[in-house]
Amino acid sequence: MKDQALNGSIDRQASGIKRTRPFLVLAALLAGLVLGLLATGSSDGARSFLVQSAGLIGELWLDALKMTVIPLVFALLVTGVARSAEAAKAGRVAARTVVWVVAICTASAVIGALVIQLLLHAFPLSSAAAEALRGAIAATPAKDAPIAGAADVIRAIIPTNVFAAASNGDVLPLVVFAMFFAVAVSRIAVEQRRSLVGFFEATANALLMIIGWVLWAAPLGVFALAVALAAEAGGAAFAGLAHYVILLCAVGATVTLLSYPLATLFGGVRLAEYTRAMLPPQSVAISTRSSLASLPAMLTSARALGVREEVADVTLPIAVALFRATGPAMNVAVAFYVAHWVGFEPSVAQMVAATAVGAVMSYAAVSLPGEVSFISSIAPIAIALGVPVGPLGLLIAVEMIPDIFRTLGNVSMDVAVTAAVDRSSRQGSAAGDFPDPV
Repeated sequence: MKDQALNGSIDRQASGIKRTRPFLVLAALLAGLVLGLLATGSSDGARSFLVQSAGLIGELWLDALKMTVIPLVFALLVTGVARSAEAAKAGRVAARTVVWVVAICTASAVIGALVIQLLLHAFPLSSAAAEALRGAIAATPAKDAPIAGAADVIRAIIPTNVFAAASNGDVLPLVVFAMFFAVAVSRIAVEQRRSLVGFFEATANALLMIIGWVLWAAPLGVFALAVALAAEAGGAAFAGLAHYVILLCAVGATVTLLSYPLATLFGGVRLAEYTRAMLPPQSVAISTRSSLASLPAMLTSARALGVREEVADVTLPIAVALFRATGPAMNVAVAFYVAHWVGFEPSVAQMVAATAVGAVMSYAAVSLPGEVSFISSIAPIAIALGVPVGPLGLLIAVEMIPDIFRTLGNVSMDVAVTAAVDRSSRQGSAAGDFPDPV
């Protein structure tokens, strides 16, 4: 009963954040940018005082967000992987769903890394805006890493001291250890497993509550960061944020479009039928920015496409709980965009590490407002890539726009995967096999 009350309080808090915070934070961002822009016409002394004062407030708010990242990554991965393992044990349909989730999330991370690089080369931020923004963010330099050989990269994946890895912010080895630990937890005795998973769920809930508290101060923190940025970069701040939103939405749209060939090639659904059936859930997704709110419409669409009820009733709830198809692509894209923003050229090893972390973090996805998951999911990727986490404090203010594309892609992929699971289940039953995407 106490656990239910705790979860209920967290759900109510998260719901409140989702309803009110995005609009307040966006308004604070715009107000801060305008004030900072006006400050560019003041004396150097006044502008310097404003930048230092606003920067101090903004940095304190960012530090409060960052202090939860490492323990939250570990707790979410343990509970997420354990949840996936339990789902896979529920039956063949559930196991097929988990296989599809892992395959698509992994592919999504790779797609995000490739697409954002192509977009940045095809539509780069203007040199003047880029230079102004880099100068404004110069106080948070990127974490340069020495160029390592293939053997060193592979060896670095396995941590010799997991506590040292956590202390140094080495996210990839920490993620690898968390994955092994989570799989081991799923194999131990039931009572012990429940105790450990319960402990990490409680830890994650407590950390998420702290993030929720910090996000209540987001209007102030974002306002301060925006003032400091605009006072240094001028009008380039507006151009940079608009450029970021457009490119990130394009990455989300790419993932959404890929659901159509997935449904037709692997789900055996006609393109016109899938397009028509997806209109109702996509409309709900756009208006609510919630996959859970879109679930009833998704169930109706899946049945209209001929998906068996017993498959849809298992696959779609699992997909809504575990599957964020756009998450890996768009989260990795954010980190790569920040690298471009600050003028940092990551090494191949850093790009591979960031992409891997982006894929793995998606396995621990939880149903949280985009503003909360934005920090918990993207900060580890940024750390692995070697870029500063600071710019995320500004980008979170415009997340409500890309979040529409996130939900749209997630809902579309949920139904496409459900059709694919239904088809593979039919083929598996007929052939006595387990045909899947891997």
